[in-house]
Amino acid sequence: MDVVTIGETMAMFSPTATGKMRYASQYSRKFAGAETNVAIGLRRLGYQTGWISKVGSDEFGKALVAFVRGEGVDVSQVQEDNQAPTGLYFKEIRNEQEVYVYYYRAGSAASKMAPSDIKEAYIAQAAYLHVTGITPALSDTCFEAVQQAIAYAKQHQVQVIFDPNIREKLWDSKEQAKERLLQIASQADIVLPGVSEARYLFGESSLAGYAQQFLKNGTKLVILKEGSKGAHFFTNDRSGFVPSYPIERVVDPIGAGDGFAAGVISGLLEALSLEEAVARGNAIGAIVTTVNGDVEGLPDREELTRFIQAEKGDVDR
Repeated sequence: MDVVTIGETMAMFSPTATGKMRYASQYSRKFAGAETNVAIGLRRLGYQTGWISKVGSDEFGKALVAFVRGEGVDVSQVQEDNQAPTGLYFKEIRNEQEVYVYYYRAGSAASKMAPSDIKEAYIAQAAYLHVTGITPALSDTCFEAVQQAIAYAKQHQVQVIFDPNIREKLWDSKEQAKERLLQIASQADIVLPGVSEARYLFGESSLAGYAQQFLKNGTKLVILKEGSKGAHFFTNDRSGFVPSYPIERVVDPIGAGDGFAAGVISGLLEALSLEEAVARGNAIGAIVTTVNGDVEGLPDREELTRFIQAEKGDVDR
């Protein structure tokens, strides 16, 4: 197994027409979650990925697991809960600049995850453990489950990659969020924050200042995302900046960060340079924004190569 991830994936409903959702009468149903977005993105690039979670013993849960399995992700560690439902959310695309997400996940099956749901042998077989700041925000037992997964990873020299992916409304308070997210960041080998997330955790600072605070906190590599500008990387020995790929029309920005993570992780698995790994992350993140949906725009190898070559002017897309 190349990468194991842990977290909640939900049934997503989006109006078939743009505009305010109050006027919508028809919806399309898809599935999405940060962790499975990354797992599917890596799988499309040829890597073996596994997902740990819980879903409700309901039709949404059964369809969700079938969908993720169909994408080639191992779902052997996904359990059904007959006491709690599968989470739902709605994505409202009013126009290309205004996209809103509304969650109905309180008390969901995934929020019932606990340390006992994490199997040491499953974590131990992976090269990387990918976690986000969403899962520990779902409940105290979810936070403990993430901590257990990280502990197993540390015991077996599995690299831990942490994307803060801050969802402030999920936390009881900002103080709790900062404490727990920084605790996870201190245990992670690699952290992938956005600039706004770094500001949330540390207050106002320069980009280099944010990176130094993460590094002092225990992280070995910080990749700081600056939206459409690009991404900066920092270690204790070196730093650099990799510009983004320009996109003429952003259709749906949701999921771009997960595509970025999948690209970076794939580059690390291939022992690419940091510049090359971040550039791949930028490319996949850019591609994802051109398609409506979280996983629908994730490219396979051929599509990724064609996009990069087209940006270089080598071929037509």
